[in-house]
Amino acid sequence: MPFLTFLTKELKVFASTHIMLNRIEINPHILGGKPVIKGTRIPVYLILELLQADYDFQKILDAYPTLKIEDIKAALKYAAKMAKNEDIIFYEVSHGEV
Repeated sequence: MPFLTFLTKELKVFASTHIMLNRIEINPHILGGKPVIKGTRIPVYLILELLQADYDFQKILDAYPTLKIEDIKAALKYAAKMAKNEDIIFYEVSHGEV
């Protein structure tokens, strides 16, 4: 695999993970430390349950207007990583940092 292709793939993975980490928050003072969409009290499990109940992205966004499509995708990515039993490391990101 050419280095540039590898690097591009790695950057896409980093950008995807960064989006998830920038949108999901675990705080012991919010819903007992359950993962939530950052800045809300909307738990990741609620989004997953809505999707399981045949809500599409637009129906979720209509029901929870503070959410963005990236929040729903981040919840799915978080759930996938949990299901794969991958380590998820949270860290503080300064505004404007990519």
